[in-house]
Amino acid sequence: MAPVRLHRRAILQRGVSLGAAGLLAPYWFTPSSQAAQPSRSKNDRPLIAAIGVGGRGSEILKSASRFGDVVAVCDADLKNAERARELLGGKPAVYQDYRRLLDERKDVEVILNGTPDHWHTAINIAACKAGKDVYTEKPLTLTIEEGKLLRQVVHQTGRIVQVGTQQRSDPNFRLACELVRNGRIGKLQRVTVVLPFWSTKGGPFAPQPVPPHLNWDLWQGQAPERPYCPERVHFNFRWWSEYAGGIITDWGQHHMDIAFWGMGVEDSGPLWVEGTAVFPNEGKPNCYDNPDRFFIKMLFPNDVELLFFVAHDQKYRESITPQEEAQLFTQTQADLPEKSRNGIMFIGDKGRVFVNRGKAYGKPVEELKDHPLPSNAIRLYESNDHMANFFECVKTRKPPAATVDVAHRVITACHLGNIAIRLKRRIVWDAAKEEIVGDPEAAQSIYVRRPQRAPYQITA
Repeated sequence: MAPVRLHRRAILQRGVSLGAAGLLAPYWFTPSSQAAQPSRSKNDRPLIAAIGVGGRGSEILKSASRFGDVVAVCDADLKNAERARELLGGKPAVYQDYRRLLDERKDVEVILNGTPDHWHTAINIAACKAGKDVYTEKPLTLTIEEGKLLRQVVHQTGRIVQVGTQQRSDPNFRLACELVRNGRIGKLQRVTVVLPFWSTKGGPFAPQPVPPHLNWDLWQGQAPERPYCPERVHFNFRWWSEYAGGIITDWGQHHMDIAFWGMGVEDSGPLWVEGTAVFPNEGKPNCYDNPDRFFIKMLFPNDVELLFFVAHDQKYRESITPQEEAQLFTQTQADLPEKSRNGIMFIGDKGRVFVNRGKAYGKPVEELKDHPLPSNAIRLYESNDHMANFFECVKTRKPPAATVDVAHRVITACHLGNIAIRLKRRIVWDAAKEEIVGDPEAAQSIYVRRPQRAPYQITA
């Protein structure tokens, strides 16, 4: 591997002037949650390194800088790393290779992982083994086997790992799940998980010269080696199956996580999964190859049906033909009342609750004022600031709001959905053994395990 460009400062100052950099972003605070207060004492602020600082990575960097001192930033695209350093007043050291960072910066206590999906597991494992606590972006993994491996390492090392499913720290989502868990909608019968629509129609894309600021070999990592084109990197990596599972895993990890929370199946999973999808560029080379429209059905214990699809907004309706729509939805499912609402709907035999990033809705919510949950009601993990919760757990060593154990179970269901729509048949899942049953081809899917390019293989 060719040497990477590396910029370092010989002397690092622990104090970072965030006020001048404009990074003291607003955050949720309640008087009962002291964890939401930024750390003020210098001795109370852990040293942080951020790996992957473009897009979402820069956002979690801003949030984390309330609670610790960022001393290093790292990105295979040096433009991203340099930009992040400037946001922090020019103080952090800049790295291009995370392995150099972990090897040289023994003083770092916390790693922020904002890399593309195909890098999440490798960096999370390396950071845990190096003795760091980790805040990692979702989706947790690229494959089911990666999740098993990461879970093993987290348990062995005892590190605190918070998964960036920040809806776990939103009172509206917690309220909706508590209402369901406490029987306010009666016996749960159906859950609909509706994601935002993102078109993946695009390509073919012509190869282009690799920019001098990008280590393309490193960025590709475990994925197959491909000619560079700008459509493969940054936000659009999500639409290539080599690097990600598309919207099914990207937003799927968020909303499916709330579905699992409400259903109370966080240590389990579906009994079977089936579905269909529309691949806008199917069979075309050098194009995005993840689907953007799909309908997936799952059956969970206690005969709970889960329907999983994308919201039918104006852009969606403009992008699909009646024939394609008929392939996705049966006649009885075509008129789902929540079809155009991005969020999670819990439907019971006595009522329903809908929740999204705006609010929790439904008669059970409206009735709370006059009919509050009793003192002995089921109460779920309370966090009102996801990053604050992580740093509190770094100090106390308590489990965080969004653990790897739960996130692995959730993303497994999303991976199974990807397998079902690609093989176009029902996938039977043994949640206890975490195995696909009676389908050797499905069990060898790239969403279960996949070849990894040297020298980037993931090991424990």
